Amino acid sequence: MSNIIHGGRAIVDSLQLHGVSRAYVVPGESYLSVLDGLYNADIDTVVCRHEAACTYMADAHGKFTGQPGIAMVTRGPGAAQAYTGIHTAWQDGVPLILFVGLIPVADRNRESFQEFDPNQWFSSQCKRVLILDEVSRASEIVAKAFHAALEGRPGPVVVGLPEDIIQQEFHGQLHPVIPVAEGAISNDKLDIILNALSTAEKPLIFAGGQNWTTEASKQLTQFAEDNHIPVIHDWRASDRVAFDSPAHAGYLGYGRSDDCAALIETADVVLTIGTVLGDVASDGYKLRQSFDKPNYIVNLDTSLRGHSGAVTEHIVASPISFIKAISQVSLASSDSRDTWFNYCHKQQRKDCAFPETPVATNNIEQTNTDQTYVSMTQVIKALTEQLPTDAVYSFGAGNHCLWAQRYLPTNTFPSQLSTRNGAMGYSLPAGIAAALESPERLSIVVTGDGEFMMNEAELSTSIRYDAPVLIVLMDNQQFGTIRQHQEAHYPDRVSGTQLQNPDFAALANAFGAHGIRVANNKDIATSVTNALRIVTKERKTVLLHVITDPDELTP
Repeated sequence: MSNIIHGGRAIVDSLQLHGVSRAYVVPGESYLSVLDGLYNADIDTVVCRHEAACTYMADAHGKFTGQPGIAMVTRGPGAAQAYTGIHTAWQDGVPLILFVGLIPVADRNRESFQEFDPNQWFSSQCKRVLILDEVSRASEIVAKAFHAALEGRPGPVVVGLPEDIIQQEFHGQLHPVIPVAEGAISNDKLDIILNALSTAEKPLIFAGGQNWTTEASKQLTQFAEDNHIPVIHDWRASDRVAFDSPAHAGYLGYGRSDDCAALIETADVVLTIGTVLGDVASDGYKLRQSFDKPNYIVNLDTSLRGHSGAVTEHIVASPISFIKAISQVSLASSDSRDTWFNYCHKQQRKDCAFPETPVATNNIEQTNTDQTYVSMTQVIKALTEQLPTDAVYSFGAGNHCLWAQRYLPTNTFPSQLSTRNGAMGYSLPAGIAAALESPERLSIVVTGDGEFMMNEAELSTSIRYDAPVLIVLMDNQQFGTIRQHQEAHYPDRVSGTQLQNPDFAALANAFGAHGIRVANNKDIATSVTNALRIVTKERKTVLLHVITDPDELTP
């Protein structure tokens, strides 16, 4: 047999060289050579039903593993539908590489079938756009894409693959992996940070962003607990310190409690690790905006894109390298810090505590109808009472996220997969990605009726690739978040937010999953127990169709 390979095979071989074990694809004739390269390769090819879901899975893979998620789509409409996932990875700072098949080089600038300009489309929302114009550079392009996705603040990279180029013979050498700098902290800068923390009466660590590992999370938790420094989390990043740790001080962003938000204003020193105090975390640039409030920031992004408020010191280092350094030292004890530490955790425990009595609207028959409603709060409570400690949760955008964010116990890193750009349709693809990457862990998907229907076809992906998830679907017959805004700005004028839904349990059954309809509070305990048994023992995807009151918009 000949050892000559084509450009598509060189790209696949380079992916394997970079440790890629899984690629999420929606096939297209524009990159058949890459699909051919994947034939018998040691890479699982997960065929998705929609390009947005494909890139969402790659984004979730990037969040879950810290390595670039790989997505592949075709030109024109395929690339357009993948754009939402690129925007998600851009705003979340997630390493992702999107390979896009392109028209042949000779057909450029002729309005040929599905022609578009990748640079004009994607350059504002990704770190680099790389176009392969010479087959000899196929492996080099892959290496540069990985490096770009991972260096500094991580993010998405788009690689354009002209159809004719990847068909040509590749005679070059595979490009080696380009090392990525983790940054570091000098002894004098470390002393500055330690002095600020030790002299503060109310120090606070603000944690989030990418470049975390399970070990870094454990080290931060231990350092915070040993030195009595509370940790508050960025929006949709609540798993950096264990949920039940006495160092956990809650989270910022939409759905946060007023008491937790007050902590970042009250703190006399804030040490930000891995993230920045951006729009959502600062309540629209309101919290901690005074330049008199000291902020010490640890972030690989030299530009600190998105940060607001003062910058007292900027340490260019990843959370991994910084936490490794700071975890080896101890601070002198402080009575004021002890009091502050206990106070902050009390706010978190108060916020995540389930109410003692159910909301008044539960199971009350509505006028002229036999419909009863279920308390979403009681469903989540019943779920948390039976969850394993290492469960992983995914949710997208919508009011259903408020229950997931507040109550689901993120006891290990990574265990929370969500979006910070309000992208709907994310929850199910992300849950599938987690189930594929860690099949030994229980993957919980919390979603709403509007959000779920944007990528419900991925139920078939879950079934086909044996990636069982437990879906908790909140059905309130509306786009609840927009309805909530509508009621605030235009009271009693509901317009354009109501939905007519299918029988979601029956829909799940049609896909080969197991659907359970929950329409009464007395059915919650049995339904949740059965769902957990089926997803864990039978390894079958389960959908809990929870019928909720349209007026129950928040926990």
